[in-house]
Amino acid sequence: MNTRRKFIKSAGLLSAATVLLPQITMGTTRNSSYGVQLYSFRDDMLANPMKTLEKIASLGFKEIESAGSSKGYYYGLTPAQMGTACKSLGMKLTSGHVHLDDKFEQTMADAVASGQEYLICSSLPSDGQTIDNYKKVSEQFNKAGEACKKHGLKFGYHNHEYEFESENGEVLYDVLMDNTQKDLVHMELDLGWVVIAGKDPLHYFKKYPQRFPLWHLKDMDMHEKVSTEFGKGILDVPLMLEMQELSGVQHIYIEQEEYASTPFDSMMHNMNYLKNL
Repeated sequence: MNTRRKFIKSAGLLSAATVLLPQITMGTTRNSSYGVQLYSFRDDMLANPMKTLEKIASLGFKEIESAGSSKGYYYGLTPAQMGTACKSLGMKLTSGHVHLDDKFEQTMADAVASGQEYLICSSLPSDGQTIDNYKKVSEQFNKAGEACKKHGLKFGYHNHEYEFESENGEVLYDVLMDNTQKDLVHMELDLGWVVIAGKDPLHYFKKYPQRFPLWHLKDMDMHEKVSTEFGKGILDVPLMLEMQELSGVQHIYIEQEEYASTPFDSMMHNMNYLKNL
């Protein structure tokens, strides 16, 4: 999540959104059950996962997406304890960021025990930024999706900004989209990293409608190239939320990796921002 690449300036980002709007059907419903990616509270989760989950619930979050830590994917809790803890607080553990590695069979078993639905590969198993490698990774993802499906799980992938680099005029993320099976590989689009890469989420919603059942809703400070509170960065959050139907999103996880003060202050700001839309 800390990967930083040189920003590719996109001067036409906002004008491109205007061009797209007349061509697409806008959803008008708002997702009232926002989730949070626990990487936003990474230090607090390691220090005291139960207390931190209680504070997260008090902010109004209804869904949880876990992330890797020095104590594993469940912050020192067992998978079952993590799922039960969320449920007892009126939340649901729906997804988790994991690695696609030689421990993946155990990762799937743990996900079943936790009660979660999605396993999201959090970074590209990369042998290079090439079309051939992205085609190879696509096949690995399809196989992982098949394996997850047998366990009653859904496999997916979370982007950063480097996937939007190009080789021979072809965007590598598009190679990934074109070579993965929709029913096996469920894309989690990190809207913040898309704009940092100089691309427009609306373009992807239109090019690949209904392909993004999960989002990371993340505003970005373009000067510092870091995440920030809603309304303080470049991402047009209200416009993104109008595109839920087109994108196919079912789970929206708020993530903020850097903070003006504390993770809880930032998330309180973000939730109040959404309530006031």
